[in-house]
Amino acid sequence: MGKFSEYYQDFIESTESNLRDMHDDFAAQPYGPGKWLRKEVLGHLIDSAANNHARFVSALLTQELIFNAYDENRWVKIQNYKEAPWQLLITLWSSYNKHILYFVDSIPEEILSEPRDEHNLDIICWEKPPAEEPVTLEYLINDYFAHMQHHFEQIFS
Repeated sequence: MGKFSEYYQDFIESTESNLRDMHDDFAAQPYGPGKWLRKEVLGHLIDSAANNHARFVSALLTQELIFNAYDENRWVKIQNYKEAPWQLLITLWSSYNKHILYFVDSIPEEILSEPRDEHNLDIICWEKPPAEEPVTLEYLINDYFAHMQHHFEQIFS
């Protein structure tokens, strides 16, 4: 088991199980007044997986951690997650994140922990580091999983 799997494998598996126990009608309700439906939150997490997967791969191809942001609200709306089958969303989210774990576990420690001076993580991350301080790929990966856990608190509320 790799570094990230040690922390996140059980989370992904238990979350998948809890999602599958959630009734479709409940998933089609907003988690709060004026908020996304729970299905849309899970869709957003699929979009986050897609965008961050690309960022993690790109980080191995360049010294910079500078990435495009994306309009999460438009992505969720365009993909019509509110009408998507709940079980399909669960399978896609789970499979994608298991692949991400497999991939990030294969990244050598020296690449994960290498300080990168040029970055825009102060703009794209959920927990924003100072713009003037170096960051690591490991920070970006852990931020991705922290962001995910935050949204599951909303889904299960």
